[in-house]
Amino acid sequence: MPQTVLKDMEDRMSKAILALKKDLSSLRAGRANPAMLDRVMVDYYGSPTPISQLANISVPEPRMLTIQPWDKTALKEIDRALQQSDLGISPSNDGVIIRLIIPPLTEERRKELVKLAGKGGEEAKVAIRNIRRDANDDIKKLEKAATISEDESHRHQETIQKTTDKFIAEVDKIVKDKEKDILEV
Repeated sequence: MPQTVLKDMEDRMSKAILALKKDLSSLRAGRANPAMLDRVMVDYYGSPTPISQLANISVPEPRMLTIQPWDKTALKEIDRALQQSDLGISPSNDGVIIRLIIPPLTEERRKELVKLAGKGGEEAKVAIRNIRRDANDDIKKLEKAATISEDESHRHQETIQKTTDKFIAEVDKIVKDKEKDILEV
C-alpha cells in the first residue's frame, strides 16, 4: 500500500517536471524554435486551433521560422493570430508562406524572460511540494488505520522528503540551464 503512494507521488512529480520543461521551451532564447508557437491559437472555422495543427513549421535559419499552411485559406487567420500574440514578432506574409524573423533579444527582454523562467520554476516547486503534502497525508492515514507501524510511517516520510528534494534540485537545474540559455548572447 505505501509503495503505491510512493509510486503515484513520483509519477505526479515527473509530470510536474515535464510541464515545466514544456513551459520553458516556449520561452524564446534568441533563436528560432517551433515550440515558441505552441501557445498561439488560430481561430480556424470558429474553434481555437494550435498553429502546428494547421501548418508545417520549419527553421530554415537560426533566427527564422517559416509557417506554410496546408489550407491556404488559413493563411490570413494564422497571420492575424501571430500579430495578436505576445511573441512580439511581426510576421511577413507573401501569400504562400509566413516568415517570422526573430530579432536579437535586448538586455531588458532577456531579464524579463529570466524572471518568467524563475516564476515557472517556483510554480513547479509549489506543485512538487503539494504532491509531497498529499503523499505524507496518505502515509499518515495508513498509520492511523493501523495498516503500517509508526516506524514505517516515519521511514516512508523520509523517503518522500528525499524524493521531493531530488525533484526540486532537478527543477533548479532546469531553470538554471534555461536562464543560462536566455542570457547567452
